[in-house]
Amino acid sequence: MPIIAAAVVFATVFVIFLAFASPESGVRDRLDALWQQPNTQGKEKVRVSLSERLIMPATGSIVSLVRRLMPTAMLEGLQQRLILAGEPMTVNGFITFQVLALAGFTFLPLLMVVAGGFSFDLMVLLMILFFIVVGYLLPQFWLRQQVGQRRNQIIKGLPDAFDLITTCVEAGLGLDAALARVAEKVKGPFAIELRRMLREISLGKMRRHALRELADRTDVKDLVTFVNAVIQAEEMGSSVGVVLRVQAEQLRVRRRQRAEEQAYKAPVKMIFPLVLCIFPTLFIVILGPAIITIMNDFPGSK
Repeated sequence: MPIIAAAVVFATVFVIFLAFASPESGVRDRLDALWQQPNTQGKEKVRVSLSERLIMPATGSIVSLVRRLMPTAMLEGLQQRLILAGEPMTVNGFITFQVLALAGFTFLPLLMVVAGGFSFDLMVLLMILFFIVVGYLLPQFWLRQQVGQRRNQIIKGLPDAFDLITTCVEAGLGLDAALARVAEKVKGPFAIELRRMLREISLGKMRRHALRELADRTDVKDLVTFVNAVIQAEEMGSSVGVVLRVQAEQLRVRRRQRAEEQAYKAPVKMIFPLVLCIFPTLFIVILGPAIITIMNDFPGSK
């Protein structure tokens, strides 16, 4: 019972801390709005929230220290993964998230051990080490999941988007106008990246450089192939419409092949649920009455 109470207290304190410390949280904005009362004397009162006065400076100092200790290659890899995930947060924000998760999953077993009155033996140390590893790997797993989810969304939307680009180019629009039309009609991360690329082109960046950066930000093989084909067509003076038509057909073929691959994998993935969950139940339902009948009819049972 003390362990459950300690876990509940830790979870409550940790959630409240995240609510105040998160830069995306709406709790801080609502509390700041409540603090801003009209001043009858004409002087504006400036009130600073608790997170801005205490939590954020302390967290920022810890994050700065951790960032200085991290190797440059690790920071660059983290920045690249955040870009592939659509930049859900900054590098400092992710480091803050990881520090909070690591501190929380370190404090939780210690609180459980102290509240339960356990001694620090080998099993307790292994449990604390397990929680520390979980606290370190949980943000990494979340970021990897965000990257994979965004990549899958881009892959699913590419064939339809390329068909629309091909239709617009063959109808007489330029490549930039066709991309702008696709960015208006298509939804998802690919449309967001297209709008960013077009904005960079409008600010003076060369189209080939903007296309290469688009491919680097998505890291999708089909999109990289498309970008290389378009750049090569422009350099060689070939027809962009023909290149787009070929790329769209290849994307449709790859989409059909991926669907067939997933269909072939389905029976293999269904084996483990069948063996572990469904087959034992069927055996009990089918063989249970027969076993009971045999035991009742067996001479030695009476």
